Amino acid sequence: MEWKLFADLAEIAGGRAVTVDAEPGDTVGDALDALLDAHPDLRDRVIEDGTVADHINVLRNGRSVRHDDGLDATLEAGDELALFPPVSGGGVGR
Repeated sequence: MEWKLFADLAEIAGGRAVTVDAEPGDTVGDALDALLDAHPDLRDRVIEDGTVADHINVLRNGRSVRHDDGLDATLEAGDELALFPPVSGGGVGR
């Protein structure tokens, strides 16, 4: 399974696309654990008080897993996983 990482998460992991040892039938949480095991520096940025920090968005197929079964959602072939840190909008400078 592949994670797409954005902003500082990609910098921490050393790339925007990271393949992990997870497959259909595993959960999103399993895939996230595999990502954090492979890139332990991400753990401090993503996990807070033992769970995914409120400001980190975990997406499966472009939809936040908070809207579905959360980290317990079962992965299917072809799923796209992504992690987004908070992003702030930019205004036009004056």
